[in-house]
Amino acid sequence: MISVSNLAKNYGAQTLFEQVSLQFHAGARYGVVGANGSGKSSLLRILSGDEEASAGTISLPRKVRVGVLRQDHFQYDDVPILDVVMMGHEALWAVMQEKERLLVDAGESFDAERFGKLEEFIQDNDGYALEARAAEILEGLNIPVASHRQPLSTLSGGFKLRVLLGQTLASGPDVLLLDEPTNHLDILSIRWLEKFLCGFKGCVLVVSHDHRFLNNVCTHIVDVDYERVTTYRGNYEAFASAKSGDRERKESEIAKREKEISHHKQFVERFKAKPTKARQAKSKAKVLDRIVIEELPPSSRRFPKFSFGARRPSGRQVLEAGGIAKSFDGKQVLDDVALRVMRGDRLAILGPNGVGKSTLLKILVGQLEADAGSFEWGYETHRGYFAQDHRELLAGSRDSLQAWLWDFCPGESIGFVRGRLAEVLFKKDEVDKRVSNLSGGEAARLIFARLGVERGNVLVLDEPTNHLDLEGIESLAAALANYDGTLIFVSHDRWFVSRLASRVLEITPDGIQDFPGTYEEYLERCGDDHLDAEAVVREALRVKREERASRRPKPSR
Repeated sequence: MISVSNLAKNYGAQTLFEQVSLQFHAGARYGVVGANGSGKSSLLRILSGDEEASAGTISLPRKVRVGVLRQDHFQYDDVPILDVVMMGHEALWAVMQEKERLLVDAGESFDAERFGKLEEFIQDNDGYALEARAAEILEGLNIPVASHRQPLSTLSGGFKLRVLLGQTLASGPDVLLLDEPTNHLDILSIRWLEKFLCGFKGCVLVVSHDHRFLNNVCTHIVDVDYERVTTYRGNYEAFASAKSGDRERKESEIAKREKEISHHKQFVERFKAKPTKARQAKSKAKVLDRIVIEELPPSSRRFPKFSFGARRPSGRQVLEAGGIAKSFDGKQVLDDVALRVMRGDRLAILGPNGVGKSTLLKILVGQLEADAGSFEWGYETHRGYFAQDHRELLAGSRDSLQAWLWDFCPGESIGFVRGRLAEVLFKKDEVDKRVSNLSGGEAARLIFARLGVERGNVLVLDEPTNHLDLEGIESLAAALANYDGTLIFVSHDRWFVSRLASRVLEITPDGIQDFPGTYEEYLERCGDDHLDAEAVVREALRVKREERASRRPKPSR
């Protein structure tokens, strides 16, 4: 469906990738992975035509429709949410709008011939089901029916991006290009998106840092690394194993070649001056000249080293909270929340967006005042907090990375501080960069370095995997798994939750459920339908769509 030949992309002297020749086929779902800055998003922008390649060609069939997830939601602020989604199918939407204008102007003069052509186009493209499909997609993305007729401006930024994702999915594409579609989605919506994509008949290319999403959706992995783009068959887990095996085989072959060279060199040096062996030594020297070892290029993947440890144990009871309530602009977000956390708990707080998970954490760490209720931290608790909007903690600072981190460990040497910065992937020439200029991923790594030097015995983390690449997420999960303190965290990354949680607190609009045990045990206890409640709504919409289709007037011939 998409053919790529000798593709290359350079930014000045930096080469992202070159000599890329691939084919992407209908019915296949390609997960695009690689380190931050390796060129994943650039590859998608080149395929969509939004960015020019430095070299090479891309070929698509003439009538192929490409759906691209873009983030320019401001142009739709005054448009009803449902209309924004339907507008994704541009040709069909334009015809439907023209038909409506013809009907409005029918009293003056009615163009029956044009109306018939428009009606035929709408029927041929299943246009009468477009509204129901758009509503179904919005419901799957956890945007309730009550808000569908409201303007897009009534939604928060994260929910606006969901609407744009819905617009892309509703566009009737043959190819879907999705860059981080799970950002701002809760677990329910991610699961819905997985099912949608697995049922999609066209070609999908998706950039994601969500391990489980890539495992559940992808039939192939496109790896952007070593200034190349390589396709592996299978999901992310299969790719990781295959890539590791490939690298080990190449390293083993190089080691074998180097051993062979060493052996020949020793023979030449030992016998080149000995008349009886001189001819053999010369022959060996010629063999040496013919042996070429292909140097393995360095990987763009870098694994930060996060390190967390408690300065001292806390008391047995870490936190006691009761009757916590909070509302915003008259809307109740939290109501009568009670919670007890014990030393060593690894508590994952789950639930759909908007139910107050982040609000609860902010109240518990003192960043927000509750309307009612109380809480008390236990004896000798020392807390470290990672905020979902963590970049705001750094925005006003004019300090360098080195100065900012040193403030949290003033008794340590400059070598210690620079060592900690190096562990989280800040190079020697970056330590004087201002913290206010950091990207989201850089800011996250810096704050984790701070939490490491503070050595708190309770870590409160709100969406800690946001902005981290796959390597950063894996490193963070490994470090937290070895952490000897108490962990309270909110996350929509199911792989991350499954690695860490020993207890799950689920917050829903109907109340709170406390599940002792791992995330997998929580899923087994709840059943798969527990996380797919919106299926009921989708089924109702499907029935409604079929009823509309049955009432649709038959075209006159």
